Order: sequence, then structure tokens, then C-alpha cells
Amino acid sequence: MAGRQPRFNQTTLVDTTPLPADIPPVAEIGSSSAPLLSASFFIGARCKPYNDDFMQCKTESAGKGEVDCLKEGRRVTRCATSVIEDVNKHCLAEFRKHWQCLDNNNQQLWQCRPEEWKLNKCVFENLKLEKVIPDAPKGETPVHLRTRQIYAHNGP
Repeated sequence: MAGRQPRFNQTTLVDTTPLPADIPPVAEIGSSSAPLLSASFFIGARCKPYNDDFMQCKTESAGKGEVDCLKEGRRVTRCATSVIEDVNKHCLAEFRKHWQCLDNNNQQLWQCRPEEWKLNKCVFENLKLEKVIPDAPKGETPVHLRTRQIYAHNGP
């Protein structure tokens, strides 16, 4: 047996070091994984230039991206927050139904296609953002537009 008593630390550690003055503060998005997954393609559509800048900065910083790319990361966060706010403002009912379906179905997108179609339609009509899956094969119906989902619990 060990002669040492276990010590458990249940406190949250917070780094109180202030950020440099040239990095503007930004509030966190404050959302769980289901709403973020539900809005992820719309965030990608609107925030592509900011995401590309951030990823380029991370690539060029050679392992120091956490510090060197804070400005770019903050821009991405502000853009994502604006998308979530706009979707909440214009399509709250459809958005809530879709992310709750995702939450109840283990984040499996194919279980929630009917809710997703309604959300996509609302977002396109109000925000002009369209869900596009990167590198989808040309000439085929995108997976999110297929009427028959192979593994879904509910049929078309």
C-alpha cells in the first residue's frame, strides 16, 4: 500500500495574465456542441476569409500559433458569434428544433435531415447563407439533400 495520501484539487485554474493591449477582447460564443454543429456550415460560409487567415497564420507560425494568432482567432470568434446571433434572430424555431434533434441523436446529422432542410431553407431565405459541403463529388446529390438517409431511424 502507498504511504502517501491522495490529494484532489477541484478548483478551476484561471490565468490572470492580461492579454497584450493590441489584442482586442472578445466574449466567448457561449454555446454547446449541438448548436455549434447545427450552425457550423453557415459559420463556415460567412466566416471563410477569417478562418483562412487564422489557418494561414497557424501554418506560418511554426508551433507558436496560440500566441501569434490571437488576433485572427478573435476575428473568427466574433464572426461565428454574429452568425449564431443572426440565426437566432431570424430562424430561432427551426434552429432550436434542429440542434435539439442533434442533441437527442448523439450529434448524428443523418437522423435530423427533415429539421435540417427547414433550417437551411430559413437561413437561405433570411441570411442568404447556403450549406455547402467542401469537396463534395461533382454531379452527385449532396448527402444533406438526399431524401433517403440509409441509417436514419425515420424514413423519408
